[in-house]
Amino acid sequence: MNPQKRHEIFSRLREHIKQPRSELEYRSNFELLISVLLSAQATDVSVNKATARLYPVANTPEKMLALGEDGVRDYIKTIGLFNSKAKNVIATCKILIEQHNSEVPDERTALEALPGVGRKTANVILNVAFGHPTIAVDTHIKTYSRSKINCSSSCRKNSNSTRITG
Repeated sequence: MNPQKRHEIFSRLREHIKQPRSELEYRSNFELLISVLLSAQATDVSVNKATARLYPVANTPEKMLALGEDGVRDYIKTIGLFNSKAKNVIATCKILIEQHNSEVPDERTALEALPGVGRKTANVILNVAFGHPTIAVDTHIKTYSRSKINCSSSCRKNSNSTRITG
């Protein structure tokens, strides 16, 4: 996809989505990071239910680390893949404390270096928390893009080969 088409897509999205947001419930960049990390292979509803109990107890990297893996696991056991997610949450908290002064970094490579954080998660954090012009592409992007940016029939025919990069 050439830069002009990419710019047009982002312009149309910006027209329809003035303020990017997530369906996840959070009150800080740290809570957003943990919620997005937990949302892999899970619904936002299930993550919101678990974090509604978790965040009043542990809403900073230090408090989360103090819970330990077993403590985190008890709060998130209703979410799929909770064992590996609890391990990643604790490892992420250690790195945030040791390397980022307990702050969520606003740089892609630093985010992607956190356990359990890939490009999609990094894009969500960069866009929602820091306003960077990124887009997190998931399985619903084709349907959403067709309805919001008036994807033409030629766009639909070529949609399997078109990639949006951020």
